Amino acid sequence: METIHTVEWMKQVAREARGAGRIIGFVPTMGALHEGHLSLVRAAQERCNPVVVSIFVNPKQFGPKEDLEKYPRQFEADRAMLESLGVDYLFAPSVAEMYPPGFSTYVDVERISELHEGRSRLGHFRGVTTVVLKLLEIVGPRLAYFGRKDAQQARVVHKMAADLNLDAEIVICPMVREADRLAISSRNAYLKPEERRAATVLNRALRAAQSEIERGERDTMRLIAAMRRVLDDEPLASTDYAEVVDVESFETVTRLRRACFLLLAVFIGTTRLIDNLLVEETEEGFRFSL
Repeated sequence: METIHTVEWMKQVAREARGAGRIIGFVPTMGALHEGHLSLVRAAQERCNPVVVSIFVNPKQFGPKEDLEKYPRQFEADRAMLESLGVDYLFAPSVAEMYPPGFSTYVDVERISELHEGRSRLGHFRGVTTVVLKLLEIVGPRLAYFGRKDAQQARVVHKMAADLNLDAEIVICPMVREADRLAISSRNAYLKPEERRAATVLNRALRAAQSEIERGERDTMRLIAAMRRVLDDEPLASTDYAEVVDVESFETVTRLRRACFLLLAVFIGTTRLIDNLLVEETEEGFRFSL
């Protein structure tokens, strides 16, 4: 595996790969790699050669009161993990390389970026779309892989790629969970043992809403109430938001229809976690993807 630190070097490697007719797959990450990231790498390896993984803790997507400084960084362990998987290239630029002095251009996806996560984390999606567009331009992949745990982020990136006619196809892969059904996240490392046990409340809240749907409930306010009852019973949990939204617009809906996400953002102690349940209507009824 070759580790690349500069934009020009990465662009040259990518040009040579495309010139040879090879299909570049790309997995952007902020490091602190876990099985969720590795599942994206494996998905990319099934269809692409070479596979590029980036590690870049993007300061532009962190708010002033968020956890940029304490965000977990374990570069050498991450590099070894990627090498063991047979990744071809690791792109690990510095902040100065990505945002040189005088940088002043940003990407905004209107409306959808203002909802839910956008309300709770002002400027977050502008930072995400800006860095993702830069990375896609630098790496030039045919396929770029994102996880569904960050469902709104995945939709924002997909919308940006479509609106700007980008060449890269955005591939959204299923989320990965621990044995107790907690969604895998780099921020799980912040949890104390008692908080880690409490964090399973997110999945339990989503399953409570699923049970209501299976019993015939379609009123989303009642589904939200079912989730909040479970969350409110956990002393270490503080709910930021619980919503039912359309899968494309991420606008809230009052009745369950076609395809919706049940979204949760919850503080466990001081650690903010997110989770979601995808609900899709089929001829046989509703299908659930946790």
